[in-house]
Amino acid sequence: MAKDKKSFVLRINGETMSALEKWAADEFRSVNGQLEYIITDALRKAGRLPKNKDNSSDNE
Repeated sequence: MAKDKKSFVLRINGETMSALEKWAADEFRSVNGQLEYIITDALRKAGRLPKNKDNSSDNE
């Protein structure tokens, strides 16, 4: 995992949060871990992440 993690506030509606909590539980992740996984996966698919071996092990 990255050593330089940063925090930020996220406002999300209740229905979306409930769906996210269920999805995270189904995949045995915390909500934070699930959000990191979703964002990292989207960035990887979009070619927005640097191609180095440090990113290949994130959230897997």
